Amino acid sequence: MRCRFLIFALIFAISFGCAGCSSKKSEENSSLILAVENNLRPGFIIKGEPVRTVNIFDRMKQLNVPGASLAIINNGKVEWAKGYGIRERGCENLVTTETLFQAASISKPVAALGILHLVDTGLLNLDAPVNDKLKSWHIPDNEFTKDKKVSLKGLLNHSAGLTVNGFPGYSVKNDIPTIIQVLEGEEPSNTDPIRVDIIPGSQWRYSGGGYTVVQLLITDTMGKSFNDYMKETVLDPIGMIYSTFEQPLSGEAAMSAASGHRGNNEVVKGKWHIYPEKAAAGLWTTPSDLCRFAIEIQKSLAGQSNEVISKSLTEQMLTPGIGGFGLGFALSGNGEVVAFYHGGSNEGFRCKLVAFAKEFQGAVVMTNSDNGWPLIREIIRSIAYVYKWPIFQSEEVNLIELESSVIEAYVGEFTMSNNPDMVFIFSVKDGRLFFKPIEDTDIALYPISKTEFVRLEPAQYVTFVKSQDGSFDKIKIRSIDSSKELILVRKSLVGR
Repeated sequence: MRCRFLIFALIFAISFGCAGCSSKKSEENSSLILAVENNLRPGFIIKGEPVRTVNIFDRMKQLNVPGASLAIINNGKVEWAKGYGIRERGCENLVTTETLFQAASISKPVAALGILHLVDTGLLNLDAPVNDKLKSWHIPDNEFTKDKKVSLKGLLNHSAGLTVNGFPGYSVKNDIPTIIQVLEGEEPSNTDPIRVDIIPGSQWRYSGGGYTVVQLLITDTMGKSFNDYMKETVLDPIGMIYSTFEQPLSGEAAMSAASGHRGNNEVVKGKWHIYPEKAAAGLWTTPSDLCRFAIEIQKSLAGQSNEVISKSLTEQMLTPGIGGFGLGFALSGNGEVVAFYHGGSNEGFRCKLVAFAKEFQGAVVMTNSDNGWPLIREIIRSIAYVYKWPIFQSEEVNLIELESSVIEAYVGEFTMSNNPDMVFIFSVKDGRLFFKPIEDTDIALYPISKTEFVRLEPAQYVTFVKSQDGSFDKIKIRSIDSSKELILVRKSLVGR
């Protein structure tokens, strides 16, 4: 009898203890959720001024973002996830943690992990010419590929010299091209042919076209559909149970998907666009599933889990190449603090994944609106603030006054160093410096030194670089959310 009593007491104690731990953890998460929801923050905090914070629901209303979903990685686990708002304007279906969103360009690092598995198994080589393995189509050779061929590494880190930055997708009423028609720019494709127009390996230039070649390389190598390969090799092993590369989406998945919205709040015709360019833009997923993807990268790097690729190949994946880009991911930070991340912009959808290589922390935010970027940036800064991340937080700046004669030196037309057709006009109005892309609206810049200004939204540093003759002929633009710089060069001197 006494023995039975002791067993009962032990079971009661264990059960009570677990319930107590669970309750405590739930309370901690509730506190963290409220803190994140109520601390959306601007990129720059102006020294001497109060910090402007806003609630997530108020900010969604201000920006006309119908729905959002987020998930948090902490200590190598999805600590919590939550949906906000509605799946479609005018409907009552709420966003939940199982609501599917288009991952847009976050599809790229997921596809990169898939093809790196073929490198790990010896079927592909990162540095070999991809034309050696392509069967159903080949990258046309020209004067740029005479001495330097396109490699898989170049495709993955956007240094292959291939054209076509991104894809607009296709309305549900449109004919959908085959992947070969997309590569050739043939009807019904709505983008240009994907070609090499700069020497491979000579510079970094973002190319969704390159990832379309990655998609074909997978199917040519494995002799199966891209959907099936990615499901078997990446999605299922990692536990991304809600994710699919199915295009167009159908069945129960379509019933649980968010609809895309334009900036004017209109629903995208047909609810969303279709993307046959699956590796570049075709993944449907949830923030929790993308967090599981990021966690697998973190654990693989630590040697704790290698479901898809080895630790050594994960290290290569997170090693910066040309332009500071890894094999599928953008990279930020240095030394012990390195983050990998990627954003996504499809018609009616915006999203971002950020995670740390060694800290087992990160987050994913997804929205169903073209207006999603400011919300995403502010949510990530709130998460960084609440969880005390070393980067991705707001930065404090001290604004100063400059004489008009100093500001006048920056007036002129500038072009992107790698895209001369993209022109920015810098002008002075009422003693303040403004800039704008041609046919766009003026954007105010605020001085923090004689040569450095800040743009408040999105938060960017704009630095003027003096040439040997004393004029300012180069501008460096850096977002606080990225280590990558945009370089502008002077096109002409206006009014001088």
